[in-house]
Order: sequence, then C-alpha cells, then structure tokens
Amino acid sequence: MALRHLSKIVTLTLDPKKCGGCGLCLQVCPHAVFVMGDKKAGIRDRNACMECGACARNCPSGAIRVNAGVGCAAAEIIGRIKGTEPQCGCGEGGCC
Repeated sequence: MALRHLSKIVTLTLDPKKCGGCGLCLQVCPHAVFVMGDKKAGIRDRNACMECGACARNCPSGAIRVNAGVGCAAAEIIGRIKGTEPQCGCGEGGCC
C-alpha cells in the first residue's frame, strides 16, 4: 500500500519557470512526488506529499514551496491504527 497524505490539502507548489533541473527534489523526496521531464522537475503525485519540506530546503533555485511541518501526521497514524480513513477533526470540509 502506498503511503498517502490527506487528499487535496497539500500545500506543495512548484514554479517550473524557476526550476533549474538539478533533480535534487527527486533525490530527497521520500514519497517520489516529483518526476523529471524536459530538463525540469514536475509534480508526479501531489497528494503523496507528506509536507516534510526536504524538497524546498534543498531546491537551490527556490522553485518549490511547501508549508513544512507535521501537517496531519497524527490523523494518518490514528487512521492506520484504527483501520479508518485519516481524520484530524479540525474543521468541516478541510483539515489543519
């Protein structure tokens, strides 16, 4: 089973105009969120991002932005333990 973050709440953005094509984001991302194409990084699976911030911290051109932190890590862990979908309980229609 692939590890997933809560869908459609990830703060990850990539500005392809700023990307220098170094590929560091591909190397440091633990969930293989990025892909390389036409000598530029792209986002392969945005919802797989766990918002750890490794990509943004290692991007020399500043093309990647993400609100790094624990995000909904507690919801993910509790959901796995209980065998349910992750729910952080911090508001209707959204999370954190």
